[in-house]
Amino acid sequence: MKAVKERLDDIDLRIINLLQMDSRLSYNKIASKLGISVGTAYNRIKSLEEKGILKGYTVLIDMDKLGYDLTALILIQAEGKHLLDVETEIAKMNNVVSVYDITGDFDIAVIARFEDRNSLNQFIKSLISLPHVKRTVTNVVLNVVKEDIRIKIVQNSKI
Repeated sequence: MKAVKERLDDIDLRIINLLQMDSRLSYNKIASKLGISVGTAYNRIKSLEEKGILKGYTVLIDMDKLGYDLTALILIQAEGKHLLDVETEIAKMNNVVSVYDITGDFDIAVIARFEDRNSLNQFIKSLISLPHVKRTVTNVVLNVVKEDIRIKIVQNSKI
């Protein structure tokens, strides 16, 4: 089922951009930065939450500083009719950051973080033991050039 793209005005887009930069901003600070009333900021944010555009608020963690400095990109081939089952199982695993349904020679791409090679090794062995997993290819990240889930969605905006 394809999601319907919400039509948002400049204020909504600027609110989203501000919250991506700092999700702890108060309604007062958002209103002040955008030149709108606090009530407008509150109502706009509540509307974005109700529409499911704002799905939650979280913090960005430097995983390297917590000891998870080994990142792997794992490509997986799965038996076609069981693809969703395999993806669902992988998504439940602790070290998994992202699971993507992809095109090409592989069916699934997984991004996962580990403390050391041993934990990566155990993870890969648990993956290949899952029912309906046919093949995996693991790529270890050598250097992170950019890693940020946020994207700037506001164009030509003055924030």
